[in-house]
Amino acid sequence: MAKKLEQTWRWYGPADTVSLQDIKQAGATGVVTALHHIPHGAEWPLEDIRERKAIIEAVGLTWSVVESVPVHEAIKTRRSDAGPYIENYRQSLRNLAAEGIKTICYNFMPVLDWTRTQLDLEMRDGSKALYFDWNDLAAFDLFILKREGAEQDYPGAIKDEAKRRFEQYTPAQLDALSANVLMGIPGERSIELEELRESIREYAAIGFDGLRKNLIWFLSSIADVCEENGIQMTIHPDDPPYPILGLPRIASNKEDLLYIIRELDKPFNGICFCTGSLGAGASNDIPAIFEAVKERVYFVHLRNVKKDEQGNFFEADHLDGDVNMYAVMKALTAENQLRNRAIPFRPDHGHQMLDDLQKTTAPGYSAIGRLRGLAELRGLELGILGH
Repeated sequence: MAKKLEQTWRWYGPADTVSLQDIKQAGATGVVTALHHIPHGAEWPLEDIRERKAIIEAVGLTWSVVESVPVHEAIKTRRSDAGPYIENYRQSLRNLAAEGIKTICYNFMPVLDWTRTQLDLEMRDGSKALYFDWNDLAAFDLFILKREGAEQDYPGAIKDEAKRRFEQYTPAQLDALSANVLMGIPGERSIELEELRESIREYAAIGFDGLRKNLIWFLSSIADVCEENGIQMTIHPDDPPYPILGLPRIASNKEDLLYIIRELDKPFNGICFCTGSLGAGASNDIPAIFEAVKERVYFVHLRNVKKDEQGNFFEADHLDGDVNMYAVMKALTAENQLRNRAIPFRPDHGHQMLDDLQKTTAPGYSAIGRLRGLAELRGLELGILGH
């Protein structure tokens, strides 16, 4: 009998408008969540972990993956005060492992998490999708953030269009653009403009090579705790997978991911394979990247994107975009047969549609779009397995 992947669903905790009962009805068995009320860099108390786990298990679900235990900026930049944050991270991992939660997703993106310029791009069918537009990003970068040297990062056509848009947009539209770019994780605070400017200066001094070295230093600092407790760390690719706003990106393509897992070649050091993040990269061959790193893939985000010639992209339906989801699922199900434990995946993001158009939900995380995505991906897996 062929083994199936573990179907999971991201949940933002008790304040999430999508409930655990909704998740159960969607057919997922695993929950992907985090303690968003704990400030970045602070230790996750054992009591809080137990409380969250109990809430999830009370409805018959399992806390399968932590997404994320955030890496504090002091660690990413390897500041002189990073030591206590490393120790807090180590203790948080011990506390999670003590409750049997051992798959941890994290990212090493400077300052900003995922970045989009529009959260409600209307599709032909009337549903709404997340969108990244280089012209709007340039308008923000050049005329709102006013980053030093930004002009060198954009071709002439994008700079001209960015200027035209900036002059045409209303104050409300410009505020919305800023809010979208600076948005943090739902339930957590957004970044402030001056804070971003200061971080850009800090990362300019660190650079691509420095940030890579800081990542390996961080992983080396937690390696013993991970190995002693059977923890699997999974780095999430950069989203989008290229430098933006002058900030370096170090987990954007096959070479980056291979560097990470080879530079610290230990089984705990793994990948969260996100087809949407990697799929936004013009030269990324998603099935080929999976083939290269599959033995270290411990968690999977399945999402699709559609790009244009300029590199702008919107999040497409899960089975309709530039990512060959059939090829990815075929390789993923084959790898899953070799595992002792099913690989957890979740439908990443989804269009805002049907009744959810009238609701306020976390961008990309409304219920019905993800329900559709999970149903399509579940059917694709069953078809490949021959059920």
